[in-house]
Amino acid sequence: MTTAFLLVALLAQTPQSRPADGPAPYGPLEGRPSVADASPLQQRVDAAQPGDRIEVPAGSYVGDLYVDKPLHLVGVGRPQLVGSGSGSVVRIRADRVTIEGFDIDGRLGGNLARDSSGIHIAGRLALVRDCRIVRSLFGVYLREADDSVVEGVTITGIEGKAPGEQGSGIHVWNTLRFTLRGNTIRFTRDGFYIQSSHYGLVTGNRVSQIRYGLHYMYSDDNRFEDNVFEQGAAGAALMFSRRLVFARNQFIHNRGFASVGLLLKDCEDVTAVDNLVADNQRGFLIDGAIRHVFRHNVVATSDVAIVIYDSSSENRFEENTFVGNLAPLLLVGRRTDTVFERNYWENFHEPDLDGDGVRDQPYRLSNVFDHLRGNLVAADLLAQGIGAAVLARAEQAFPVLRPISVVDEHPLVRAPERGDIPRMPQENPRGARAGLLVSALGLCLGVIGLRAGRRR
Repeated sequence: MTTAFLLVALLAQTPQSRPADGPAPYGPLEGRPSVADASPLQQRVDAAQPGDRIEVPAGSYVGDLYVDKPLHLVGVGRPQLVGSGSGSVVRIRADRVTIEGFDIDGRLGGNLARDSSGIHIAGRLALVRDCRIVRSLFGVYLREADDSVVEGVTITGIEGKAPGEQGSGIHVWNTLRFTLRGNTIRFTRDGFYIQSSHYGLVTGNRVSQIRYGLHYMYSDDNRFEDNVFEQGAAGAALMFSRRLVFARNQFIHNRGFASVGLLLKDCEDVTAVDNLVADNQRGFLIDGAIRHVFRHNVVATSDVAIVIYDSSSENRFEENTFVGNLAPLLLVGRRTDTVFERNYWENFHEPDLDGDGVRDQPYRLSNVFDHLRGNLVAADLLAQGIGAAVLARAEQAFPVLRPISVVDEHPLVRAPERGDIPRMPQENPRGARAGLLVSALGLCLGVIGLRAGRRR
């Protein structure tokens, strides 16, 4: 199956261009809940003066809460805020509101079209800290909430619910200078959805068992540090954005149809440093990427380490480590000016006779089997078999295809010092054995097919 088709499938649920009049319109804000749906805490909030601190004792409070003035709400003993089931449980409609120390239950209620959330924020300088949110369509929603912070929040979506029927763990729209720190998100549509939001910091979060760990569009000048994105269709899918920095993140265990560790679509000036990209269907996938730099990353145990479309240009891979991948590179198209320089390639064994730490021969990243992988559906079945290795070796000695000039002129003898890169995840021995079995089966099927063809 071609990589082009895989990319189309991965982005099937994502808009591919900015609407003519700007970002997609959003629904009207949820207003004050009706008296019947209001929380018993609403009277205390209404009676408070701006800037007051309200301490809420342990207990269960059923109904939705509307905050329209600067307040500091603190849960003592982890009180539970249980929504009415008709909308967002906590609705912040003022600047400088703090919510901390609560357990919040959305009761599976609300309306996706109105962005119903555990905590919905439409005010600046909000702080949400040390909360747990369950059974809510969206976890925390930042809507034009400049300078807001969400930290130490655990969000558990609705396990088993289709991605299209629920929202993201943390959704950020049209917001400047946001900070998302130390949050844990599971079983939501996407972990983070960030659109039209700039100058943010996303750090120390863990996202798993979702569709995309990070779904990101039209957002510039943001940093992503020390996050874990795992067990999704994509660790991160970034589109139409500029000047992003990724450092010390983990994009791991993203496997399945069209899965990828880090996808960059029509982005410019992205820097990825000291990241671990391991056990993915595809490691990096770049399409329409311009002036990206990939440095000191580890790309490991993936089917294909890097997929590059010929719409990409002026990109560099330098001093990265590539180990345990079935193939180093898959090109879609025949034009690329991507530079590979001083990377370590585990499966390249040319000598270093002068002892300068660089192998004496350049490393050519693609071979005839990798060409077949990009053009034949059945080729992946043979990827782990001895036949693929033999075919690749034979093609090095007797080239049969016109080679595409993608080489690392100075491949390293030893992997660079890993520095701040996260540790490699433990290999799953069952997965490895299963891969060998599939390879053996594929090789047998290939032999049977060849014999059948000869008889004809």
